[in-house]
Amino acid sequence: MKRKKKLRFIYLQVILAVYIIMFGVVLSVGRNVLYSSKKSMLSILNENDFSGSVSPEKAQTVLIWEGDETGKDARTEMTAILSQMRIPFTETEASGFTEKDLSGRNTAVLAVTDLNLLGSRLTSLLNWVIEGNSLLFLYSPDNEAGFIAIADRLGITGVGNTLSKVEGLHFTSSIMPGSGRDLAVSDPYRSSLEVTLDDECEVFLEAAGSSQTPLIWRRKLGDGTVVFDNLNFLEKAYRGFHCAAFSLLNRDCIWPVINGSTFYIDDFPSPVPEGDSQFIQSEFGMDIKDFYTHHWWKDVYNLAKKYNIRYTGLVIEDYSGQVSGVFPSNKDITRFQYFGNMLLREGGELGFHGYNHMPLVPENFDYLGMYDSYRQWVSVDAMRDSLNELDRFCRELFPEEEFHVYVPPSNIISEEGRALLAEDFPQIRAIASLYLPDDNDVSYSQDFTVTEDGMVQTPRIISGYVLDEYMRTAAMSELYFHCVNTHFQHPDDTLDTDRGAALGWTELFRRLTDYVEWLHNALPQLRNLTGSELTGAVQRYDKLQIRREEDDNSIHLSLGGFKDEAWFYLRVNDGKPGRMTGGTISQAADGLYLVKATMPEVEIEIIR
Repeated sequence: MKRKKKLRFIYLQVILAVYIIMFGVVLSVGRNVLYSSKKSMLSILNENDFSGSVSPEKAQTVLIWEGDETGKDARTEMTAILSQMRIPFTETEASGFTEKDLSGRNTAVLAVTDLNLLGSRLTSLLNWVIEGNSLLFLYSPDNEAGFIAIADRLGITGVGNTLSKVEGLHFTSSIMPGSGRDLAVSDPYRSSLEVTLDDECEVFLEAAGSSQTPLIWRRKLGDGTVVFDNLNFLEKAYRGFHCAAFSLLNRDCIWPVINGSTFYIDDFPSPVPEGDSQFIQSEFGMDIKDFYTHHWWKDVYNLAKKYNIRYTGLVIEDYSGQVSGVFPSNKDITRFQYFGNMLLREGGELGFHGYNHMPLVPENFDYLGMYDSYRQWVSVDAMRDSLNELDRFCRELFPEEEFHVYVPPSNIISEEGRALLAEDFPQIRAIASLYLPDDNDVSYSQDFTVTEDGMVQTPRIISGYVLDEYMRTAAMSELYFHCVNTHFQHPDDTLDTDRGAALGWTELFRRLTDYVEWLHNALPQLRNLTGSELTGAVQRYDKLQIRREEDDNSIHLSLGGFKDEAWFYLRVNDGKPGRMTGGTISQAADGLYLVKATMPEVEIEIIR
């Protein structure tokens, strides 16, 4: 009996030794993975690379808004939408609106809660539509006398006594890329008018489920067009839906987009946590280090291979809380090289996340009680010293990389930290933080733009592996508005219950895979870009100037600030595109086309 136990013990020792040797070989191979810097498919440009200008377009759109809370929110959203679509517009508060505001215009956007404020001017507005112009109701007015009096002209045959609780969104036609699946609404409430419509209305979006409340519809009014946006979610995550409503107004609508998809991995490479996780142990029976290598990285790596994703990894050198003094170099570099070299070999790239995970904020910065473990830096000099050490560390390990992208730890950065990057680290050309504002004022929220100091803003729209319905809604919205996808994940998302760890990696990875598959099928033309390539794409989008000239059978674009390429969405509501000079065109959804301009003068034939 003792002999058998001894043999069994020796057998287990041999297995363990073999496993350790094999694992060491894997890391050794990874350390010696050869990579060469691959040519970027889209370069980052300098200010003087953009040339030419075009005379500005005359504003043909007027935004009419009310000064109540809803009207102000609507004004904020629509101003951002029109500006980023490069639609010139004027605006006026409803109390001061006159018929003169419609002179020379062909499109009006109405963001007014109490239509009684307009009095007889409402009739004048509708008569102007009848004459051949277009009107968008950006949100539902109050169900009062002024609205009831005109409801039939909007195609409304009946209005309920209460608002409808919209728990999901269902597209009746595929007007947006990826709109083949319903979307659940997070935290639904009674938000939309409960209406019935006449047969002359064309409904594009309705509430999912039994109510089928119309949410976006279009109707002819005389020789003009009315679009009614009954969605009433006036927030950044839904800008693409309101953009879609606006694009349905006239015969054609064309606006610039980015056309790019970027997947970031924050805290990668970085020191791997020691020890075990109850979720990893339960599912795989191994510690965190082995899980990262044999399951997490293997899965996300193979997913990228399948869908031609080139990750942008953001390096953390050390997880210390040090915010002053001399910043020691991390000598344990094996896993940095293993993961980093594999990512680079597949065409990915690396950027900066931080020497440690302390956001670049000074001593007087207030975390508002949100981050107990975070500290403030003792000085800007200390911030600079930590980044210099990170820069030295990364260049030593990955000498062919250029490190153009910075991601703030926890998406937090101060003005001082931001200025430090712009002034002292010229190789950093982009800051990638958050697109959607969070529930506090600590995180750094951005738009896709270039700031005055030349720093490119490339915000991340969605994150993690749970990928709830709100994130999916925001993703679809931005796929229409900017033709862009940006997602970030952390390896330790798999360890944190607040980020879905209790679901287990198998389920989390299934959700990530499902999202990537949806994105790929929604818009196959969407370009997979690294973080620096997205930086170049946002530059080209931001610097572009547009002059549109349209007639019955064609659209002509004159482009200023043009450099090598520009991308557009074209919605054709009457006809379809024909021949094009100066670029190429492909269908993206029902009536929606993705246009690539390769020349500063573009002509698109429209077959009516």
